[in-house]
Amino acid sequence: MSVLGVLWGVSAVFFSNLLQGGPWQVLVIAATALVGVASAWVGRLLLRHAWFRHRLSCFSTPPAHSWLIGHLGQMRDSEEGLLDVDRLVRTHGHSCSWFLGPFYHLVRVFHPDFTSPLLKAAASITVKDELFYGFLRPWLGQSLLLSNGEEWSRRRRLLTPAFHFDVLKGYVAVFNNATHTMHSKWIRLSSEGQRDLEMFQHVGLMTLDSLLRCAFSHSSDCQETPHEFTTAILELGDLIMDRRRRILHHWDWIYWRSDQGKRFRRATEVVHSFTRRVVEHRRTLIREQSHRESPEGTARDGTAGDTAQRQKRKDFIDIILLAQDGEGGGLTDKEVEAETNTFMFAGHDTTASAICWTLFNLAGHAHYQDRCRDEVKELMRDRAEQDIKWADLSSMPFTTMCIKESLRLHSPVLAVTRQYTRDVDLPGNRTVPKDTICLVSIYGTHHNPAVWSDPNEFNPLRFDPANTRERSSNAFIPFSSGPRNCIGQRFAMAELQVVVALTLLRFRLSLGSNPDTAGTSTGQGIRRLPQLVLRAEGGMWLRLELLDPPCTDGLHAQ
Repeated sequence: MSVLGVLWGVSAVFFSNLLQGGPWQVLVIAATALVGVASAWVGRLLLRHAWFRHRLSCFSTPPAHSWLIGHLGQMRDSEEGLLDVDRLVRTHGHSCSWFLGPFYHLVRVFHPDFTSPLLKAAASITVKDELFYGFLRPWLGQSLLLSNGEEWSRRRRLLTPAFHFDVLKGYVAVFNNATHTMHSKWIRLSSEGQRDLEMFQHVGLMTLDSLLRCAFSHSSDCQETPHEFTTAILELGDLIMDRRRRILHHWDWIYWRSDQGKRFRRATEVVHSFTRRVVEHRRTLIREQSHRESPEGTARDGTAGDTAQRQKRKDFIDIILLAQDGEGGGLTDKEVEAETNTFMFAGHDTTASAICWTLFNLAGHAHYQDRCRDEVKELMRDRAEQDIKWADLSSMPFTTMCIKESLRLHSPVLAVTRQYTRDVDLPGNRTVPKDTICLVSIYGTHHNPAVWSDPNEFNPLRFDPANTRERSSNAFIPFSSGPRNCIGQRFAMAELQVVVALTLLRFRLSLGSNPDTAGTSTGQGIRRLPQLVLRAEGGMWLRLELLDPPCTDGLHAQ
């Protein structure tokens, strides 16, 4: 008799005896099995927790609730939470361990000597953790932001041409036009008696407008009229932050049955449907164009220069649809959709936050604001239209210094996280074990008094070339660093320069107040609000004074 036959016979006898014992015996055995499985899971969880606590004992540990609960609930998304980070940096200097119950084990780093080995680690051993990035996956798919290993390397190679200088030059006109639209709205609102405006609302719609034009050549009029796609993107960002705060919603089985999970699915479907339609339409147009071109294939097999010239006239989605790797393979429609959704997510809120905080810092420092304005006015002298050109971006050194200092003081992204497939050594004979979540605190590094003197002061002269020579390259990391740095950082910097320059050219900025809160000035009590990006609690209200009419020539041209 075969082994299978013996097992079948034994099983039959067992279940026969079990059924003869009645339903209560079945329930008891089932409950016992369930308790056994749960006990094994808890035991494994506690052993893993003890192992990580031991391996991370080389790092100092801030006071925790208990050995088991750790620092669960101590990370706060508020002004007080950022002040906690300041205290953490002053107390521990460069790094510390951090435990979220027995579930998540972190190393938090906030000094260039410690961030450098982590950020510069080979991409082949670096992975994105699920705690901070996993919630984005249903929205962004397996995109460049979330992929790992060879798949990440392939995506990076295929997407890099979309951010080439020749491509970015064409986007500058889009930045100008979107900014003109925003300024026209500001002038209209000012004429209607609205002296103070909330920046995040207006600038966020402007960056979304410019991204829609850069990504799809799509004029949504979203700065004036609500659009289903733009509304869904804003809602998804809020829902992701809400999920992070609710520990039970970290489990998919619970989250997708909650009201928030259902809203997330609906918003995701709106975004995915829009992107899918655009990708299908563009793919069809490219096929038709290819069919119309010369049968000899000169258009397809032209020189690299010809390709660059054609790409200047294409938007983001066209470029990645045409991208090919060394074997002639490109991105599938699903992959293109994922990358386009990531482009919209990563480029909209982060750039808006950077612009808002730059305007806020200049509004609070009139002498720096005037110096920037004089620099831009000199650049625009004798021009018929007040538009910023690509060549101008390298001719605004002081304005760029102010932007960089604002990125240091108010980094849009406060931290990035990584995991590693093998141990990583840090200074002082410290080792980060594989699978540990490493939280690289951009905020902590930028506010570390051991790295920056008077770190809470706005001082653009820190970025004078004479003052940067002795500074570590990892002291200033608003776009992260190393092989997995932000692929769109030049895009973001170009948009920042255009928007800030044109705004200073047309308006004088000062700290305003929310008309609904008894006129409390923004400058008297600004409370930072850490979300997906750094925002301001209750909004950021600035007062705008329209300057002389000659500075609005760009609006007239539009």
